[in-house]
Amino acid sequence: MITYDKLYIGGSWTAPSNPELRDIDSPHDRSVIGRAAQAAPRDVDRAVAAARTAFDEGPWPHTSPAERIAVIRRLDALREERAAEIAALISAENGSAGWFTRAGQPGLSRQAAAFLKAAEGFGWEETLEASDPQAPFRSVVRREPVGVIAAVIPWNSPFSAALAKLIPALLAGNAVVLKTSPENSLSMGLLAELLDAPGLPQGVVSVLPADRETSEYLVSHPDVDKIAFTGSTRAGRRIGSIAGEQLKRVSLELGGKSAAVILEDADLATVIQGLTYASLLNNGESCIAQTRVLAPRARYEEVVTALKEMIESLKVGDPSEEDTFIGPMIRPDQQQRVRDYIELGIKEGARLVTGGPQIPPGLEGGNYVTPTLFADVDNSMRIAQEEIFGPVLVVIAYDDEDDAVRIANDSEYGLSGGVWSADQEHALAVARRVRTGTVTVNGAPIGFDGPFGGFKASGIGREYGAVGLSQYVEHKTITL
Repeated sequence: MITYDKLYIGGSWTAPSNPELRDIDSPHDRSVIGRAAQAAPRDVDRAVAAARTAFDEGPWPHTSPAERIAVIRRLDALREERAAEIAALISAENGSAGWFTRAGQPGLSRQAAAFLKAAEGFGWEETLEASDPQAPFRSVVRREPVGVIAAVIPWNSPFSAALAKLIPALLAGNAVVLKTSPENSLSMGLLAELLDAPGLPQGVVSVLPADRETSEYLVSHPDVDKIAFTGSTRAGRRIGSIAGEQLKRVSLELGGKSAAVILEDADLATVIQGLTYASLLNNGESCIAQTRVLAPRARYEEVVTALKEMIESLKVGDPSEEDTFIGPMIRPDQQQRVRDYIELGIKEGARLVTGGPQIPPGLEGGNYVTPTLFADVDNSMRIAQEEIFGPVLVVIAYDDEDDAVRIANDSEYGLSGGVWSADQEHALAVARRVRTGTVTVNGAPIGFDGPFGGFKASGIGREYGAVGLSQYVEHKTITL
């Protein structure tokens, strides 16, 4: 059993203000797999004070970009050395299938590489000549760190979410208080161990697993300069209101209900193979999952039948087993939430093609749900409009291409989506019409050099690459 009985505050392992440890339960069988200290407001005060001092008085904001890049390179190398351990630990505490957590490790390397490339070419300081050649002045434009960052992340993909904020914030010279979900206390404890090694000055980083109340205390703290949040749209609205009241900088990566637009000429075998991952990755507990499948009426039943066969072929079970594709939901309440949505879909009149609210046989001791497919779904139904965050897909028929785009855009969300076609240029033309932050064509992976984030209720701001790095700087103009 893994135990973290201290909190990582400002670069030191420190006794928590509340000595009671939280049990970390396995989603697979609900056994206790670890215990960890949890942060309370007094711990937040200590972490923010350490960050404030490190930023206002310490060397970190004044180091050169090259020095900060070297630290992040060392951090990424340390993470790579423990990649297998990280993957196994996330599977144990999250219930994420091993194939997913293992596949995510090279993705973390690509994410870091994109940020490092962006930092090397970033215009940290530039000189602008006056547009009028007769004007007797020039301007020096500097990109400087924002200050103390409150980075708040969800439980579903903890390392990816944490590093998407930590790396650019640190590259820019900020100090960071990372608030993690209690469910991830073990993997985020391991992250804190990594952060202890690459040469960060005291106070620059704290890692605090804590509940929602403590999270709100952190983002409301007067010494926090910027909030970087990933999580639900409901929580994002609350955080946005706090940021607005206090005029804090804020970036929000929120929920999604992404559409997979299958065009009439699409190769169905390619579509189904791609949607296996694009729709059901991480047990469906993914904000970018393409869970609204839009199919042309002429091929509707063909698509439904192929999806049914695919879903029924996937093994549901112990996430540590090699052939498991879908593991358990993270908590019993999340399990019940997904099952309630399945019941709702039946009541709304959708056709239950496969799955249902029953727990898979033999897995009653864990947080499992049966992967479910609904057909004859109208886009106005709640199962088509609300983020379920589980392995539940809906298939919606469309009449023509304009109708498909209209349905895809008929959502409060706009985070991700996909277009599937035998003609890539045609797919690109359709993708340009979909109002969402990221669109993939024929299952292409989301890259880390381009910006990632949401339209509409899916968020504010962007992550990844140079645009993601720019979210953690202020622009200063000095006129000479």
